[in-house]
Amino acid sequence: MHRVEHLRIEISVIVYKLWRKCSTPTFLRLFVPISYNPEIHHRRSIRLQGYDYSQSGAYFVTICTFQRQHLFGEVNDEKMQLNVNGQIVSAIWQQIPRHFPTVELDEFILMPDHLHGIIVISEQAEQSISLATIIQNFKSVSTRKINKITQNSGVSIWQRNYHERIVRSDQDLDRLRHYMLANPENWQFVAE
Repeated sequence: MHRVEHLRIEISVIVYKLWRKCSTPTFLRLFVPISYNPEIHHRRSIRLQGYDYSQSGAYFVTICTFQRQHLFGEVNDEKMQLNVNGQIVSAIWQQIPRHFPTVELDEFILMPDHLHGIIVISEQAEQSISLATIIQNFKSVSTRKINKITQNSGVSIWQRNYHERIVRSDQDLDRLRHYMLANPENWQFVAE
């Protein structure tokens, strides 16, 4: 076999291994030069335009794991069984009011690949704290803690963003609570 052909085979094997380890967009970024085009490459905010997310109110949030990996346990007999990662995330969620005194937590459910929670921001003092700040802090602290325990460095736990819904009425709040509590019962239908 010629040396050039041998090198071609080795490069093909390396490229194949990289492709298997990376997501497709990451893999393509390694080999396909993409220049920034503001007409194409822009992220639209999914937040309600003009709304102040630091004002008092209740917010229903959903945060998903990176690539919807099942990281926090599993659902057995319509009940969520937390693993170590799930216990860490649950404990850090419960500590949010210690870090943000103007925040109260309502209902919360952790599923294998996401969480739902209701965060209530009460009247602010001098410094306002936004919902984005609370979520960013929670995601950052939980990621560092999980990576430390699993002895991984820089591994993504959460997707880049989060979903929120402004809770506008008591009926809306009750409906969202019911939805969260029914999540483990409905898991088999969602997971399929």
